[in-house]
Amino acid sequence: MDIGTKIRNARIKAAMTQEQVAEALGVSRQTVSNWENEKTYPDIVSVVKMSDLYDISLDILLKEEDAVSEYLNFLEESANTVKSKNKLSRLILLTTYLAIWAISIIVFWVFARGSDALGYNIMFLVVLLPVVTFIISFLIGKNNYWEARKWIFTVAFGVMYMLADYATFRAANMVAFHIFRFPLFVMLPIGALVSLAGMWIGLCFNKIKRKSDC
Repeated sequence: MDIGTKIRNARIKAAMTQEQVAEALGVSRQTVSNWENEKTYPDIVSVVKMSDLYDISLDILLKEEDAVSEYLNFLEESANTVKSKNKLSRLILLTTYLAIWAISIIVFWVFARGSDALGYNIMFLVVLLPVVTFIISFLIGKNNYWEARKWIFTVAFGVMYMLADYATFRAANMVAFHIFRFPLFVMLPIGALVSLAGMWIGLCFNKIKRKSDC
């Protein structure tokens, strides 16, 4: 007996229609129909939900070696697809941040003139970079990218924020007055706190969404 037939029989035994199941699982009726006809396979979360909904154990629902083997192959392929998409998304996030960071430095040195330097510095360091840091940190937390290692990025963003200040306004000050200055280290915790706030809110959003899906 294939998985689709098992899912259909379990639904019929539970005296439920495809519409009722679709509403309980948060999917369309056509999706449930496709599962039962094996046009597509349900993800593991949906299988667990159906197990509870039909009051049937996962062992019984997925019993028979061939069916389970085929389904596990499907899950492995799905997991690999998700991993690839996550890897690409993480790369895009970091590339976007580095590009905006680099552009802010370039704009400062190419377009800032005299009194304009302070205005550009405020625009990028007070507005743009903190906002970008917050948004990207939020997305990292929301999607739980890098899992436990994601907290390292709060420090990394803090360092980059400090270096942005050092490479612009403070560097211009050193050139103008021919003196050496150390980086303004207070910028590091400021940038890290902005990142931490974004990441924490993203994690909270993720937890709320997961609870609503249960």
